[in-house]
Amino acid sequence: MRIARFSDGTNPVYGALEEGSKRIVGLKGDPLFSPVEPSGQIYELDEVRLLSPVIPRSKVVGIGNNYSDTLIPADERPEPPMFLKANTSVIGPDDPIAIPAWSDEVAFEGELAIVIKSLAKDVSVSDAPQVILGYTVANDVTARDAMTGGPWARGKSFDTSCPLGPWITVDPTLDVTNLAIRSYLNGEKAQDSSTAHMIWSPFELVSYVSHQMTLLPGDVIVTGAPAGCGRVDAGDRVEIEIEGIGSLMNPVVRA
Repeated sequence: MRIARFSDGTNPVYGALEEGSKRIVGLKGDPLFSPVEPSGQIYELDEVRLLSPVIPRSKVVGIGNNYSDTLIPADERPEPPMFLKANTSVIGPDDPIAIPAWSDEVAFEGELAIVIKSLAKDVSVSDAPQVILGYTVANDVTARDAMTGGPWARGKSFDTSCPLGPWITVDPTLDVTNLAIRSYLNGEKAQDSSTAHMIWSPFELVSYVSHQMTLLPGDVIVTGAPAGCGRVDAGDRVEIEIEGIGSLMNPVVRA
């Protein structure tokens, strides 16, 4: 099942659609905070505007340096760098990434994103799937020229720096430890990797982060980017696709 958040020209609506379907079954309320119950409304996918599938009430947690082309033994893995992105940085599919006036070096970073469904504190790796609602595609947009000499907040949290979408894939059978992840800049392939090259798996990351801070329903963890990220300029288009989840496209403008 895929959970989408969209607009039909009025207020945002939640809905569910099956793999390959173009019809969205409307849902009553936010599935993170209320039972999944059909509203009785049916929407055509090509007649609605998809929005960010989740608006984090609390936080987006970012992970850095989480891909390697060589296998690193578990006892030799460095702890992953962790940072926060403001929830106001979140945008949805087709929304423009706005390069800030104060930056001349903004880069895209295609990543797998984990959406948390319940309060999680000191969760074990084996219990991590129980606190995960599902997965979506993220673009951890970064103003690289604001990343030196201090905290990362400015370079990671500016408005529009966290596109998410197109929906949340909820599928217990999906092997998120072995999904192809690719990105395209103006149609040219940039990133081309697999989540199999993660140093820390999605379940290990949920456990790790939950031992540092409490995770709340709707929180998002962006799990790090494989090689191939690059600079974007006004007029560019970035598309990120993850096998079994979907494709996220955003144009780039100058704020």
